[in-house]
Amino acid sequence: MHRSIELIQTIYEIKQLEEVDGAQIALAGRSNVGKSSLVNRLAGRKKLAKISSKPGKTRSLNYYRVNPDGFFLVDLPGYGYAKCSKFERAKWAKLINAYMKNNERLRAVAVLLDSRLQPQRIDLELTSFLQTMGIPIIPILTKADKPKQRDRVLLQNKWQEILKNSPKPILFSSKTGMGEDKLWNSLAEYAQL
Repeated sequence: MHRSIELIQTIYEIKQLEEVDGAQIALAGRSNVGKSSLVNRLAGRKKLAKISSKPGKTRSLNYYRVNPDGFFLVDLPGYGYAKCSKFERAKWAKLINAYMKNNERLRAVAVLLDSRLQPQRIDLELTSFLQTMGIPIIPILTKADKPKQRDRVLLQNKWQEILKNSPKPILFSSKTGMGEDKLWNSLAEYAQL
C-alpha cells in the first residue's frame, strides 16, 4: 500500500492542544536519535520534518496525518538535550504530559532508541513511565545500518528483555530503508487498536 504523510498541525503551548479526530501514535526519543529522519523516510521526502546537525530542533508537537489510513504520527520534542534552558525543557515536559494524559486517541508511543548505544538512563526512564501509564510501546532501534549485525541482535534482545510485554524492537535505518515495511505494519496495527 502506498502511504503519504502530511503535516497538519504544530503545537507549541498547552493552550493550543485540541482534540484531533483520529488514532494517534506518538514518536518519542532522545534529541538526535533520528525522529525527523524517520518521518522523512516514511514520507518519502527529505524536507517534511526539519533535520539539523544540532540536537533539539523539534520544539513542538507536530501532527502528521498518514493517508490513506487516517491515523496520526505525533512527533514529540526530543528529550535529554542539555543546551536549552531548564525553563524550555520544563515547558516541553508539561506539554508532553498534557498531550499524553487522558488522551483516548493515543494508541501507542514509538520509542526511538539509538542502536549504537547501550540502554541509556533517560530512555529507561521514559519506557518505565509509559509502562506505568499503561501506554503500549513500539520500540525502534534507529541508525541500524551502523552497528554490526551481531551487536544489533544483542541490543535488540537486551531491549526486549527490559521492555518485557512490548514487541521485539524494530531495526530501522532512515538511510537504507531497513525495517521500513516492518515499521509501517506495526504502526498501522497499533493505530487499529
